[in-house]
Amino acid sequence: MEGTMGSETGTRRRNKRLELRTTAEERELIERAAQVTGSDLTEFVLTHASDAARRVLADRERFALDPEALAAWEAINSRRARDLPGLRDLMERPSPFAE
Repeated sequence: MEGTMGSETGTRRRNKRLELRTTAEERELIERAAQVTGSDLTEFVLTHASDAARRVLADRERFALDPEALAAWEAINSRRARDLPGLRDLMERPSPFAE
């Protein structure tokens, strides 16, 4: 299975290339960080880029709550909507972006 952990070797089969350009200083910084963490450059970059991508996408792809938080969420969402006169007035004003 492409891109998943192999059950026998524990390594990933990578067959897609990702190229990026860096300055000499950026490259040196990344190489030093990889070295002090005991990772090779590829593993370091992929690990940290994947972690960053997961953080960016987390609130766009998943919404997970434990049972207690889910009950609280459901209670909030089952309440009747409040009347907020200031918000109602704002929404009734013409858009400043309309032509």
